[in-house]
Amino acid sequence: MTDHVITPDPAEQQKIDTTVPHSARIWNYWLGGKDNYAVDQAAGDAYTEVFPGIVTIARSSRAFLRRNIAYLVAEAGIRQFLDVGTGLPTAQNTHEVAQGLAPEARIVYVDNDPMVLAHARTLLYSSKEGATAYIDANVTDPGRILEVAAKTLDFGRPTALILSNILGHVADHDQARSIVATLMEALPSGSYLSINDGSRGIDPVFEQAQDAYNNSGAVPYNLRSIDEITMFFEGLELVEPGVVSVTEWRPEAGEGGSGTQEVVAEHGGLARKP
Repeated sequence: MTDHVITPDPAEQQKIDTTVPHSARIWNYWLGGKDNYAVDQAAGDAYTEVFPGIVTIARSSRAFLRRNIAYLVAEAGIRQFLDVGTGLPTAQNTHEVAQGLAPEARIVYVDNDPMVLAHARTLLYSSKEGATAYIDANVTDPGRILEVAAKTLDFGRPTALILSNILGHVADHDQARSIVATLMEALPSGSYLSINDGSRGIDPVFEQAQDAYNNSGAVPYNLRSIDEITMFFEGLELVEPGVVSVTEWRPEAGEGGSGTQEVVAEHGGLARKP
């Protein structure tokens, strides 16, 4: 099937500001990617000087997402994914994991970063049996997300909503909960919600580094308590082991599966809509 990829006008690339660090590009840098600039590397290095553990958090977050998707495809039978706030493509993106297990899987990515838009056509390819689409939209506009995503996804069928490290960019907790509720309301019974975000109350050094980053002029990212992250799953059926540090969510061999995995200040969970 032909991909339904929404690609940017060439002018989109002119909108990329390389003078201000951007969270998606810094995250890409921490993950070992190449889609970042000197300003992002400097900001990333400044962060790791205060809190070197952020690299572990970034990579543990990616591993958590991969395990979530594998569960959704192999055990829950999900074949549709709405990934909001996807960030810059790196290794083991949602479509790569999902279509690697079920080639017919359909994935819609959502982001509003011009740099992500510029990479969408070349990096977010699809299997012939499935589909991969990209929407230029902000997480704060769930109505538009749902309207455009419906061109690729059938919202009459169970769908997995993925919100990985994106809700921290919504400062108001009630607004963030409303966004999640609006998106989940449009999905049928049997759909799933996957969320992971940076958490407060675990590591004060991490919180110090994040507060310094937020005051640097970059786009702020707000850490939330574990209880606040858990609230996003209200009314849903959490998959065991519930909302935990991302390293503790069904770790595999080689990822601390012996029970000695490191607890990191990044919590998440996966839940089914009854």
